[in-house]
Amino acid sequence: MQPWQNFNAPADYLKDRVILVTGAGQGLGEAAAMAFAAHGATVVLVGRNEKKLGKVYDAIEAAGSPRPAAIPLDMAKMTDQDCVNLANLIWKEFDRLDGIVHCANGFNHLSPLVNQKLEEWVDMYRVNVAAPFAINRSCLPLLKRAEDASIVFVGEQHAFDAKAYWGGFAASRAGQAALAAISADEWDKAPMPRVNLLVPGPVRTPFRTKTHPAENMDALPLPVDMTPAFLWLIGSASSATRGETLRFNPDQGGEWTNN
Repeated sequence: MQPWQNFNAPADYLKDRVILVTGAGQGLGEAAAMAFAAHGATVVLVGRNEKKLGKVYDAIEAAGSPRPAAIPLDMAKMTDQDCVNLANLIWKEFDRLDGIVHCANGFNHLSPLVNQKLEEWVDMYRVNVAAPFAINRSCLPLLKRAEDASIVFVGEQHAFDAKAYWGGFAASRAGQAALAAISADEWDKAPMPRVNLLVPGPVRTPFRTKTHPAENMDALPLPVDMTPAFLWLIGSASSATRGETLRFNPDQGGEWTNN
C-alpha cells in the first residue's frame, strides 16, 4: 500500500479551507465531503438530488463540523451561466476556494453500441467531461488566489481498459482522463491549481451495485476506505504532486503512473 492510501491527516488538516465536491449526495462524493468537513473544511456540496444533498448537509452539521453549503445542480443540463453563478456564489459567501473534487458520475446503462442513443452519450459527456471543464474554468480565478489549490478528478478504470457494453460511459471517462491530463499540462506551476486523477477501482458504491449486481460487495472496500487518499490529494501533503494518475484499489496495482 502506498503512503497516500493510508494517509493519517491531523484533525485540523483542512482548517479554514473551502472545498467544492460534485456528486456529493452519495458514494465517493459523500465520503470525501464528510472527511473534508471532519478535518476542518467548509464543503460546498453539489449534486442533482436535493434530498440526498440535504442528508449529507445534516450529517456534517450533526458531527459539529463547519457548516457546509448545498447547491443542487444537474450537471447534464448545466450551462456556462450556471458555472459562473456557482463561482460567484462561492466568491460572495466564502471569498475563497481551495479545491475541487469531481465525483459526479454520468452513467445510463450497460448495453451494446447498437442499442445506445445519442442523447445518452451527450448526457454522459456533459456530466463526466464538459461540466467539470466548465466548473474548473469558472472557478479558476478563485483557485489561483489560494496558496495551494488542488483539483482532483475521480476517474474510472474503464477509461483505460474499455470493454464491450460500456460504450458511451467508457468513452466519456476516457475524455475525462484526457481533460485531467490537458489541465495538468497547461496548469503546471503555481499559481495555477495542481490537477491529479484518482482511479478508485472496484468500491462498494451505489454505482457498483448497479453495474455489477451479482458481485460479492462485502469483498470490496467501502467509500470511507478511500478518504485517506482524498485527504492526501486535496491538502498540503501532496503539494508537489501534479499530473499524476493514482490507482487506489490494490487489485488494480495501487501504484503511481504518469498521465
